[in-house]
Amino acid sequence: MKLSVSVWIVYRKNSKGFTLVEVLVAVMIISVVIMALLEMQGNTTHLFSRFKNNTKTQQYTSFFISNDKYGFDKDSIYLDDLLKDFRMEDDLRRELKEIKVELTYKKLDDFSDMTDKEDNSTTGSALEIGETTFKINDVSTSLLRLHIR
Repeated sequence: MKLSVSVWIVYRKNSKGFTLVEVLVAVMIISVVIMALLEMQGNTTHLFSRFKNNTKTQQYTSFFISNDKYGFDKDSIYLDDLLKDFRMEDDLRRELKEIKVELTYKKLDDFSDMTDKEDNSTTGSALEIGETTFKINDVSTSLLRLHIR
């Protein structure tokens, strides 16, 4: 028994490489780590792309905030038509010519029937609160609007 132990110790001291099992375990660990990193990178890329599209849609929506010509009817326009009175670079104008916006308006509340309780008379102005939804490609955003007629 003493002889076999000494042979084993001598054999281990002379080997300078890794065993096949050790190499396979190391390859498996590295492959699991690489797969996890690739999945994280894919998720981050997807989230960044989605965030970028939402940001562009929010920027395009800001064009409608001060414009009273659009947004109170169901309509379909190109962004270039909305900004035709503004001076801008040709590249930006070309980009906006290709972007079509679908507008839908939904009336939320109408205050045109307001009466004064003391003298039972109606007020002269009509007030309407509505929601305008902007849809560009597959991204949409909504905006509450106050319409005084």
